[in-house]
Amino acid sequence: MTAETAWKGKYIQVVVDGTWEYVKRTRDIGAAVILALTDAGEVVLVEQERRPLGKRCLELPAGLVGDQEAGEDPAASAERELEEETGFRAEHWEEIGHFASSPGMSAEGFRLFKATGLSRVGEGGGVDESEDIEVHVVPLAEVPAFIARKRSEGVAIDVKLLALLSFA
Repeated sequence: MTAETAWKGKYIQVVVDGTWEYVKRTRDIGAAVILALTDAGEVVLVEQERRPLGKRCLELPAGLVGDQEAGEDPAASAERELEEETGFRAEHWEEIGHFASSPGMSAEGFRLFKATGLSRVGEGGGVDESEDIEVHVVPLAEVPAFIARKRSEGVAIDVKLLALLSFA
């Protein structure tokens, strides 16, 4: 059976392939996710409203790759997103690899980058007030308690934060 597009929007499409239904990004858009670590042993996290969840979500900084410029370099996107969302720039970048986001219902994946040698160059918070991003700089040893506190406040927790628990 051949995969067919059941619906297509600007950024996503729904695909039916036999008995499978899944979502994928249009135009080969990808994502870059950043594990940003300070020299003081802290991680930079962001908290923002996520409409699909109907609440705020605690996450690693991230952004779309190729949504505005086809063929955008994922590393360049990661650098841009880190600064826009958090106000930090990194001196050192390491690509960790490509990971599947939710392989049972989405074809989306992301490239994970580790950013170190951070310096604060701005406030962060996104490119405009519609993003409403709150920046958190959390000591690695305090990550489990911080996540638990945010969860108790009703904040959703992005599954990618599970990786941080191995550092704590």
